[in-house]
Amino acid sequence: MAFGLEFWGVRGSIACPSPKHVRYGGNTSCLEVQAGEHTLILDAGTGIRSLGHKFLKADIKRAQLFLTHTHWDHINGFPFFTPAFQKDRTFEILAGHLKGSGGIQEVLAGQMMQPTFPVPLETMKAVLKFEDFSVGDTFNLGGGVKVRTAPLNHPNGATGYRIEHGGKALCYVTDTEHIPGQPDQNVLGLIEGADLVVYDSTYTDQEFESKVGWGHSTWQEAVRLCTAADVKQLAIFHHDPDHEDDFMQALEQEARDMWSGAIVAREGMRIDVER
Repeated sequence: MAFGLEFWGVRGSIACPSPKHVRYGGNTSCLEVQAGEHTLILDAGTGIRSLGHKFLKADIKRAQLFLTHTHWDHINGFPFFTPAFQKDRTFEILAGHLKGSGGIQEVLAGQMMQPTFPVPLETMKAVLKFEDFSVGDTFNLGGGVKVRTAPLNHPNGATGYRIEHGGKALCYVTDTEHIPGQPDQNVLGLIEGADLVVYDSTYTDQEFESKVGWGHSTWQEAVRLCTAADVKQLAIFHHDPDHEDDFMQALEQEARDMWSGAIVAREGMRIDVER
């Protein structure tokens, strides 16, 4: 069975649909992972709207949505995920940062309440199963697919994911802030030996100096972590909305000059971990 991912949203903070955000994309965080028989969605930013169109066309009726956290740029596409409004589909929605503080169902329902949104969560006719787990938990999904989790350093908490299948592993590590000179041991333990790591690279090291406490990291730290953890490939992700296409193109060249295993995630990009 195939094992790989497709990027449906790669931007951080806020969607930016403009002529200067075409080559890399302007939608916020959303990835689709195919792992054997399982379809996983990572985050529900604005990119999930287009993913929903694919689900309808391909008649995908079941998936698991793993959320890193519930800041707007990671959930505000959820009300526009059309398959969730159809009764013949099932979606399991999981989060690891809300146990004991209301839970994921309450957060998503609150996002869809008047006066900020006119269509309530109850309008969704699909079977929606909500699960609040404790970060650090591991899930065996069946068919040889395992999901490991680890805590990330982000305001209000966030969860990193490692998905394993067929002896291969891909990791999704966003949103997280590093401490310069102190490699994050939670991240290193999660990504050790992974075939692909998607990492929060919102800033450059130079920009980071004025962004301490904002909850994000840099592409240079991503390279440092991935080389230390013997990772095969890095996808630079969660692009700052102020980083327009020309900036991103120059950043991509600089990153590849620093480490040949680095690429910059683009909307619509597909990466096969195992064919």
